[in-house]
Amino acid sequence: MAVEEPVLGIGELAADRLQRANINPATGLATDYLNHFNEVVMLLEMLPAMPECAEDVLAWEPADYQTHFENSSFSERQLAILAYHAAPVRLRTHLDTLTLQINEAVRACQTALRAADDPSQVAQAVAERATNDVKPLIAMASGVIHGHVGDRDAVQDREEAQAEIDALFA
Repeated sequence: MAVEEPVLGIGELAADRLQRANINPATGLATDYLNHFNEVVMLLEMLPAMPECAEDVLAWEPADYQTHFENSSFSERQLAILAYHAAPVRLRTHLDTLTLQINEAVRACQTALRAADDPSQVAQAVAERATNDVKPLIAMASGVIHGHVGDRDAVQDREEAQAEIDALFA
């Protein structure tokens, strides 16, 4: 007997259930994943004023979508993982590519911190890299989660994502 693959909008992946779980019902993706990156960006941007945050930045580890939710306290983590696997391949692939780019940019910041004798020596440059390189990638990832992958959509989504990030940490 063949096992049916879950389909967005049907059964346990019904749109209303996904929406209640804060999972985009059209894409099957959850913005909660971006918290993993927003936290490290916040720490990176705080480095010039608080170089002691370097230890927390250096402790940060990349996590793919599924791993993030497996280790998360997100109440609907299993639903998020199931919906991710039912998400359109084009969106998942684009999100995964952006995730790799975010990880690479954060790793470059970590490398700069490790190479410095004193974190305060590179804190400003690292913070600027977080603002100029990492945040726009997170905004693009937010766009993908919301179903926007075009350049025109990405610009608007960057602004919306920044507003969400600002509100989260306000």
